[in-house]
Amino acid sequence: MNTTGADVAKSTGGAPPVDWDLAVSTARRLVRPGPVVTRDVADHTVRRLRDVTAEAESHVRQVTGLGAGLPLLPGDVVDRVHWVEAAVDSIAALTADALPVRPNRVVGGVLAGTAGVQAGMVLAYLSSRVLGQYDPFGGGEAGRLLLVAPNIVAAHQALDVPPEDFRMWVCLHECTHRLQFTAVPWLRSYFQQQVAAFLGGLDDSANGAVARLPDLLRSARSKPDPTASGGPLGLMEALQTPEQRAVFDRLISISTLLEGHADHVMDAVGPVVVPTVATIRERFTVRRRGGGLLDRVLRNLLGVDAKMKQYAVGAKFTAHVVDEVGMERFNAIWTSPETLPLRSELSDPAAWIRRVA
Repeated sequence: MNTTGADVAKSTGGAPPVDWDLAVSTARRLVRPGPVVTRDVADHTVRRLRDVTAEAESHVRQVTGLGAGLPLLPGDVVDRVHWVEAAVDSIAALTADALPVRPNRVVGGVLAGTAGVQAGMVLAYLSSRVLGQYDPFGGGEAGRLLLVAPNIVAAHQALDVPPEDFRMWVCLHECTHRLQFTAVPWLRSYFQQQVAAFLGGLDDSANGAVARLPDLLRSARSKPDPTASGGPLGLMEALQTPEQRAVFDRLISISTLLEGHADHVMDAVGPVVVPTVATIRERFTVRRRGGGLLDRVLRNLLGVDAKMKQYAVGAKFTAHVVDEVGMERFNAIWTSPETLPLRSELSDPAAWIRRVA
């Protein structure tokens, strides 16, 4: 039997780091309603999203060469509130053994409640923006593929693109993620280990940050780090110890690869399957950059803009390697953790080719 952070909290009289029940209830109150559609349109959308996932994954397998012999599974179609609930289950499972239990139950309970409210606010904001999500840590060994129906409808209406094409395009991306984890057996545990290592070092990193701050400021003025990110991500990197930065770089590398590879595949399937793929990609890219001032500020604070850059960097890396050596040799990337790209190689794919392919 696995022991979670909540189990430890109960046995020691401490408090879990985040009140996830409060996070869900907060998000439920804040989640905005989806677009207004007729019952017939809603039923048709849900039915087609369920049906199209298996078809989409068959196309992904043809492009990538991964997953031969694995079952073709449907997706789970959810609304915004159910996405929040699934996201909380996944985050809680992923971080259960990594986040520290607060020893003082009274003070810890207050802090856990505050963290729960903050998490709920973030999830409510994201719930109207996430089109789909593959969760490798929920739904058994195959994970769980979630498609957020109201957001997919709202997006294809805003982009003014054919709904059938857009549904397939979104499913291609999420099915690529599912295939990455189901066709590469070691990937799930590796990713979970890196997250645990990163979260486990946050306290040490935070405790030493103040002492290191004067040196960091002097170093930044005299010789800025060319590999560092900007914005909140850059500040996080600057405050990390070398050991924490190494774990962080591995997480950035794997997540950038996964997102970029999925973006590349969803377009590589091509106009035979998605006739308006070029139009969808062009308009969707503009939409990613758009939004009002408040929306842009929130995206920056939550790291959403950094996530968008990951798509672009990862897709460019994937396209370069596939163009140079073909998809079969690109797939050497899935051999082991040692064959994943280093963070520096994401912007220099030729270096990865020389090292691995």
